[in-house]
Amino acid sequence: MPFLCYTDVKLFIFGGVDMDIVFSSERLNFRKISANGYKSLCKILQDKEIMYAWEHAFSDEEVSEWIDKNLVRYKNEGFSYFAAIEKNTQSFIGVIGPLIDDINGKKQIEIAYILDKEYWGSGYAIEGAKACVEYAFNALNIDKVIAQIRPENTSSRKVAEKIGMKIEGEFIKTYNGKDMPHLIYSRSK
Repeated sequence: MPFLCYTDVKLFIFGGVDMDIVFSSERLNFRKISANGYKSLCKILQDKEIMYAWEHAFSDEEVSEWIDKNLVRYKNEGFSYFAAIEKNTQSFIGVIGPLIDDINGKKQIEIAYILDKEYWGSGYAIEGAKACVEYAFNALNIDKVIAQIRPENTSSRKVAEKIGMKIEGEFIKTYNGKDMPHLIYSRSK
């Protein structure tokens, strides 16, 4: 069975047919990512400007590890980052999804998103995050979702606020040996 993954990121089809749509919004379909989407994911995860909140672009190995981690999440939890596909063009615009994360010793469901900078400023982050929240509330039966956002990341903070999230606290996340302050935004069902 053929596997297609164009490097111009216009198509995110595997196995010869569209991957199953998990949920949709007005302009986007959300599907599980696949290891076959490596080149598409490299376009965003290896762009330092896109990955500024992580303070580095991912290496080839880190992209592979990121994909593997998300495939394990699908197997264990049933959800994770999903590929966000523009309905009209079938373009892969980034990843958006609910994730289980440990915040100060407490497991919580967070909404996370990483979009190709080509699509910044077009409302896709707000639309996708809102659809993801609704998916978490309605399909996963979650009562509360959070978003962990670096204080200086004003764009992501605006997205959280536009979908009805409010700051409930803060914490220090250690990533790559560095302590990074984060604000915790939340929204209840």
